[in-house]
Amino acid sequence: MKSLVIRLDEGTHRALLKAVAWGGKGRAEFIRDAIRKAVRAAEYARMRRAYQAQPDSESQADGWPGAEEYRN
Repeated sequence: MKSLVIRLDEGTHRALLKAVAWGGKGRAEFIRDAIRKAVRAAEYARMRRAYQAQPDSESQADGWPGAEEYRN
């Protein structure tokens, strides 16, 4: 596993300590989870932008008639 050294301002550090105490995780695990979520969100945002820039043609798109019915 790689190491990363970061500097936090005092307010962010206090907020981190509170969040860790509430979540029952250690600081390192909390930060790793936060980074994973941020990376995943960035990847999804990149995919959304790519599909918006070049959407599927109607022949490439799957047919989802009535897809709203499956939302629960």
